[in-house]
Amino acid sequence: MFLACCKLGIPWLGIIHDWSKFLPSEWGPYSEYFYGDRGESNRKNSKEAHQKGLDADFDAAWNMHKNRNKHHWQWWILQEDDGPIKYIPMKDRYRKEMVADWTGAGRAISGRKDWRPWYESQRSTIKLHPETTEWLERKLNE
Repeated sequence: MFLACCKLGIPWLGIIHDWSKFLPSEWGPYSEYFYGDRGESNRKNSKEAHQKGLDADFDAAWNMHKNRNKHHWQWWILQEDDGPIKYIPMKDRYRKEMVADWTGAGRAISGRKDWRPWYESQRSTIKLHPETTEWLERKLNE
């Protein structure tokens, strides 16, 4: 993640990336959901996690995380009080950080540093302002 941020010219964002995960409102639910009391991953047994009420705690923490960190595309969605949804163009530094995050996650999950396969598989569920989508599509073809 940090190296990808450096390549994209945003090293500081690579240093402070996901800092909010250290806040108690995220750290507790994340650690309990993923590791539990016995150091075992609750993700492996989602029924147990659900029964413990961990899903709701984790979902709330994940929602806070996305709303605290501008590199998550969900941060750039505004649900208007009267119903419509607005898609706000992502600032350049945050869309770069988003790509770096996807790069790091891809490397952690598959061992590949390429964010493109993950993006292509998720493209239909990611909701972005057209300007941000256009930027991503250009990056996809670089």
